[in-house]
Amino acid sequence: MRNKLTLFVVLLITSTLLLAGCGTSSSSDSGSSSEDNTFKVGLEAGYAPFNWTQNDDSNGAVKIEGSQEYAGGYDVEIAKKVAEGLGKELVIVKTEWDGLVPALTSGKIDAIIAGMSPTAERKEAIDFSDNYYTSNLVMVVKKGSKFENATSIQDFKGAKVTAQLNTFHYSVIDQIQGVEKKTAMDNFPAMRVALESGMIDGYVSERPEGVSASSANENFVMVEFEDGFETSPDDTAIAVGLQKGSDLTDKINETLTGISEEERTSIMDTAIKNQPAAQ
Repeated sequence: MRNKLTLFVVLLITSTLLLAGCGTSSSSDSGSSSEDNTFKVGLEAGYAPFNWTQNDDSNGAVKIEGSQEYAGGYDVEIAKKVAEGLGKELVIVKTEWDGLVPALTSGKIDAIIAGMSPTAERKEAIDFSDNYYTSNLVMVVKKGSKFENATSIQDFKGAKVTAQLNTFHYSVIDQIQGVEKKTAMDNFPAMRVALESGMIDGYVSERPEGVSASSANENFVMVEFEDGFETSPDDTAIAVGLQKGSDLTDKINETLTGISEEERTSIMDTAIKNQPAAQ
């Protein structure tokens, strides 16, 4: 009788453990099956026409995470196509320029689509997709200034010139002999204010932003050069920033390959047209 009772107790304990084990396994499976189906993209939302901030979802703008504002622009349109190619929901994470790479490497975002050039220095920290845009460097100046009709970067001798902090735009200013290189600024809206107020005579930018600036403010002029800045192909190209060894790279490149040059030009022209005047 005691042996039977003992056997019954053993069987009861074993059954309880098995049920508990099944419960634990079920809970774990449930957690792992709910994969995050979002594609989190970091950008400044302050570099028109590549990206900007606006108050509504007009012209295809996307809600900024944790904000009542929306992001629009060329980068956002490219991000939408990339997210679609990945079969994921696009989430825009507004991030200061200096915080983009740290946000990517820490996993806060999945990609940087923010008018970022795949420079050698950046490639040490992150990977890049194939290029999704290429642009020449220009200078933005005030209309009526003595620099308005410049054809060479050397025409800016003695000029007060700046560019965005931690960009190659700022480093190329050193190619201008006798230039008065001013402190780099955090973003393009700040540079436009500085130019309007006369604090600087010009700032270095890429052609789309130059077109954007002169379209948004009738007092600004974009200067294109016959004798311009010396740059490398990587400097003037723009690509998607990704974590080292990211498994998204090949799929993103496949999506980018499917966007023709004509379509890219059309997207940029539309972005320039749709940019908010304040940007």
